[in-house]
Amino acid sequence: MKNFNKSEILAPVGNMDMMYAAIKGGCNAIYLGGKLFSARAFADNFSIEDIKNIVNYCHLNNVKVYVAVNILIHDYEMEEALKYVYDLYNIDVDALIIQDLGLASLIRKNLPDFDLHASTQINIYNEFGVKKLKDMGFKRVVLARETPYEEIKRIKENIDIELEVFIHGSLCVATSGQCLMSSYIGGRSGNRGKCAQPCRKNYLLYDKNFKLIDAEEKAYLSTRDLCTYENIEKLSEIGIDSLKIEGRMKKPEYVYTVVNEYKKRLEKI
Repeated sequence: MKNFNKSEILAPVGNMDMMYAAIKGGCNAIYLGGKLFSARAFADNFSIEDIKNIVNYCHLNNVKVYVAVNILIHDYEMEEALKYVYDLYNIDVDALIIQDLGLASLIRKNLPDFDLHASTQINIYNEFGVKKLKDMGFKRVVLARETPYEEIKRIKENIDIELEVFIHGSLCVATSGQCLMSSYIGGRSGNRGKCAQPCRKNYLLYDKNFKLIDAEEKAYLSTRDLCTYENIEKLSEIGIDSLKIEGRMKKPEYVYTVVNEYKKRLEKI
């Protein structure tokens, strides 16, 4: 239980009102995306000047700031991406959330003291993958959302690295970081921050012989949201370092409510 009380509550921020709501709700850290290289291209992402102001405000309130640079980077973008990373480093961002391993290796080489968190988009859900990321210099691994509890526990017991897990919010029907459905159906890559969310739409259901099973369109692929509120004590027992709430495109009221409810829940443990 003692380890759990030290776990941070990590809140999503997509605009300034969400930041204020997250801090008021009691978060220990926030994560956000900038104008470049973020997996939420349609959120109200922030300029470098915006992020600088956010970092200053958050640090005054003892809240850390993590910036998501969590898409795959093309070769022709790498120079721009590295310059962007330098800009974030120079305004005292606490850590970067990274998907592209090539970019991660360049950051480790050029900015060895800049903390890196391995994005859930890397799709790591076993101790061997976590060990590899630790060897690459990552300080923290954000485990894939489909990672079973027993596997999370095993990783925490066997590898000395910070672990972050999602505790609340939307889930993807596909394996983290491996979905191509939006690219095929909507022409928008989910791995480049432009997911059209076709899994949330309604579909007709046919059997393998193309016989219509149900004439009513339904959201067969839309998963229920994750909510660990009732059994979060299980995570307390294994000392997870960061408890992450999904929702950079949610409303400030949602962020405040979810953060505050989990905060109160943790204080009762």
